[in-house]
Amino acid sequence: MVAEDAPAVLRIYQEGIDDGSATFEVTAPTWPQFDAGRLPGHRHVAVGPGRAGVLGWVAVTAVSARAAYDGVVEHSVYVDRRARGQGVGVALMQELVRSTEADGIWTIQSAIFPDNTASARLHAHAGFRVVGRRERIARLRGTWRDTLLVERRSLVVG
Repeated sequence: MVAEDAPAVLRIYQEGIDDGSATFEVTAPTWPQFDAGRLPGHRHVAVGPGRAGVLGWVAVTAVSARAAYDGVVEHSVYVDRRARGQGVGVALMQELVRSTEADGIWTIQSAIFPDNTASARLHAHAGFRVVGRRERIARLRGTWRDTLLVERRSLVVG
């Protein structure tokens, strides 16, 4: 992911926000905000043939500034509506696992809405497991929502 991908990345992010089943956010951040919050080296885009356009993205944030948690990140993955169901998410997750393990990261975690069955399937396919349910953890547009905490532990790091 490079700065030139910003318009497409933020558009796809906003699509996920608008769908109402991916995040508690209500609007995509600016590129400087997005860029500042994601770890370099673990921000990837999937592109069409000949780099014809961004089809999806994955990125991670640190879960803590404490050294003990250096090997734990939280990720987000979003796929363009027009590219869903075509393996884009799988490819992005595979690349994320490769890059994080190469960097010594042993846990990738995320929170997903229980009704987001496509995300649940993608995460299960990528080796994630549900480790808990957080009930009424936050409100989205005035409605309390639960999330499922999912994580993938590396088989080669940690």
